[in-house]
Amino acid sequence: MATAYSQKSDRDLVLACQRREPAAFEELVKRHQRTVYALLYQLAPDWTDTSDLAQEVFIRVWRSINNLRNPSSFRSWLTQIVTNLFYDELRKRPRRLPTVSMDEPMDDEESADVTRDIADAHPQPDEKVLSNEMSDVIRRAMLRLPEQFRTSIVLREVEGLSYEEIAVLTKTEMGTVKSRIARARTKLQELLKPYLENNTSSTTEVSG
Repeated sequence: MATAYSQKSDRDLVLACQRREPAAFEELVKRHQRTVYALLYQLAPDWTDTSDLAQEVFIRVWRSINNLRNPSSFRSWLTQIVTNLFYDELRKRPRRLPTVSMDEPMDDEESADVTRDIADAHPQPDEKVLSNEMSDVIRRAMLRLPEQFRTSIVLREVEGLSYEEIAVLTKTEMGTVKSRIARARTKLQELLKPYLENNTSSTTEVSG
């Protein structure tokens, strides 16, 4: 039975879940749990209960999957559930780390390359050590962003959503979404600059 479900598309699995077939739901969880964990981690790198939150995401999926009118849009619907849970939890929790100011002038083009590091989840073997270190630096930099800015850039650069989709998901004007993403990119570039310069200097010394 499990093998049969593993061959089905997300759309077919959703339809089976709407018929309340538990095995189909188990396959959906298996297929998308890493995505949910990754998105929660990007949205809230300092939260230690990611596993519990991921479980809550799928509880919400099972409870409300009959409300999904377009089974082919399961992935974007799942992203919406994760984001809504993040906002729900955010309202309950105290802010642990002071955020940086987002008031300085922003230059979108100069900052665009930093988001490639955020979105890159598949480093080459010889890049793993540097990638792990860079991931930790990015995590700490992301923590310094205000939640609205962090959410917008994660949805754009990690989930690949359009500005329009992010605006709908976050209930924000599209112009505001674009501004937040541009400012977040530039602020991340600023926060990562000391690390990048130090790493470049160290590499040059070794190669020299």
